[in-house]
Amino acid sequence: MQNKKDLQKYISEINNTKHYDFSHLCDIMALLRGENGCAWDREQTHKSIRKNLIEETYEVIEAIDSDDYKLLREELGDLLLQVVFHSQIARDGGRFNIGDVIDELCRKLIIRHPHVFGDITVTGSDDVLKNWDSIKQRTKNLKSSTDIMSSVSTALPSLMRATKIGDKGAKAGFDFDDSKDAVIKVKEEIEEVERAITEGDREHLAEEIGDLLLAVVNVARLSKIDSEEALFRANEKFISRFRVVEENAIKQGIDLLSADRDTKESLWQEAKFER
Repeated sequence: MQNKKDLQKYISEINNTKHYDFSHLCDIMALLRGENGCAWDREQTHKSIRKNLIEETYEVIEAIDSDDYKLLREELGDLLLQVVFHSQIARDGGRFNIGDVIDELCRKLIIRHPHVFGDITVTGSDDVLKNWDSIKQRTKNLKSSTDIMSSVSTALPSLMRATKIGDKGAKAGFDFDDSKDAVIKVKEEIEEVERAITEGDREHLAEEIGDLLLAVVNVARLSKIDSEEALFRANEKFISRFRVVEENAIKQGIDLLSADRDTKESLWQEAKFER
């Protein structure tokens, strides 16, 4: 594909391919990033398409949650595109290529599954996870529990990251006795939030609200509840109930913007029983 003639021949072959495979995807991405490719694709950097990777990941999750396999297939393709795109950018910069990514992944899977590729014996999933964590700690040179906590990605949603950090603390022997014990901490943090509101110091209030959220996550974690999922469901429930509130307000000729608190509360209570 170095000269124009070869390029046109290759494009013709690509256009007439009946079933594409992974090698075609990589070749197409290289072509798009090449001299005769797409101006937009050539301009992109790891940081410029960072948000695309995040968006595509959440769209995959949405397809999974909706049990829509046709959509899941499409969204997994979009997510795979991001992996190939980033790998091509790295290749263009002389850093690594998709082959290096795959090679490193395969080696990681082999190393972290010694019960399959080695002579380690396990009795169930719990042993598998313990081995995984132990090997990860050793290969990443994480020497202390603080190192392990710090290794939890800062790019994760904060509820998810808080849960993972809490789990790491528990494995180091630093945790509440149970969820009821954690609830006591929630009550303490609520009191501190109330005091901070009275003081009127926004920075202090933000700190205390953060502590309260962390305390609530610990209650969920110790109760075996996924806090990210719980909040997701709460958001959907709120929207569903608010829809009823809005519909009832229209039926009753109530303007939500000017209605008093008691009227709004009455509408909310009605919505709770209707849905």
